[in-house]
Amino acid sequence: MKVLFTMDALINAGTERSVLDLAKHFSADIVVHLAYFYPRHDLKSDYEAAGIQLHFMDLSSKYSFIQGVRKLSELIKKEKPQLIVSSLMRANLISRMAAKINGVPIMGTFVNDSYGPLRIAEHKQKSYWKFKTFWLLDKWTAGIPVSYIANAQSIAKSNAQALGISMSKVKVIYRGREISNFPEWTAPSLDKNFHFTAIGRLLERKGYKELIAAFKMIYTEHPQARLHIYGEGAFRNSMEQQIKAGGLLDAVQLHGAVPNAWKELYPSHCFVFPSWYEGFSGALVEAMMVGLPIIASDIPMNLEAVAHNETALIHQVKNTNDLYAKMSLAISDYPAICQLGQTSRHISFQRFDIKNIANQYQNELRKFAQSK
Repeated sequence: MKVLFTMDALINAGTERSVLDLAKHFSADIVVHLAYFYPRHDLKSDYEAAGIQLHFMDLSSKYSFIQGVRKLSELIKKEKPQLIVSSLMRANLISRMAAKINGVPIMGTFVNDSYGPLRIAEHKQKSYWKFKTFWLLDKWTAGIPVSYIANAQSIAKSNAQALGISMSKVKVIYRGREISNFPEWTAPSLDKNFHFTAIGRLLERKGYKELIAAFKMIYTEHPQARLHIYGEGAFRNSMEQQIKAGGLLDAVQLHGAVPNAWKELYPSHCFVFPSWYEGFSGALVEAMMVGLPIIASDIPMNLEAVAHNETALIHQVKNTNDLYAKMSLAISDYPAICQLGQTSRHISFQRFDIKNIANQYQNELRKFAQSK
């Protein structure tokens, strides 16, 4: 069975990495091709090393949808996939039309809370009409896919409601990771600095403004504390200004994008994940598998992975004072917080083993693939 995955670009982000991880664990009878449309090739070598055939569509601009439909149609006629699986907005729109024209079944994916209240509020402050136009295009073409796979129940419900899709068409399959990659974490010494670590692209919606503000309060009380942030993005300048203005240049480090950033969790004392909205976060799953104590925002998709005082400390999203309180508790009651990390590691192995996740995913693909 030949399956053609499509996505916007090969950036080093959650969806792009998850497709790669899944494809590595599919059965040998599933042949995976991947088409991408825009010139970001961060993960190209990783996909090639996994034996996945890549097709770069090289669109002339980010709005060249007609060109994208034409190029993808040519690829479909050449490769004759039995199923297309699309992810992310531009790839979704192009792939749905090309699939419709060529009579090939297509599955959609819900990987972000694209139309939740916080997302809408964010765009009302910026490019609302552009956001609304894409929403209408998404809704207009949403009936073309034969099925959808969502990476969280909350994301499935939110997107299905926004696009007028019946929940009967949506299958929830969480993101997974390779268990053998994650040796058990051992708590570093508390004799010196207490290290908080965050991982994710430098975007405002990742909650970094609140994190740095909360850490400033921590630093006032615990000058041995340090904050390490791994990732890159458009919010870097704002973060650098906030760090400088807060007198935190010696205490907060922006390390940029680092391959396999989860490895940087091992010298840390606590993982902090304060996002406003997310997909089902691979970074959060990785922190669980490491066994590191976790502080996470109370957004629904996070709460599908961790629970307050059972596997993590949960803070109210966008609430700097509550985030500070949880970070302070992590320092003052560290042995108990470490126990939460051990519990989350055990649960993550049961729920997010990539072998089981890939098996669920490929079974769903087989349901809808065109027979030869």
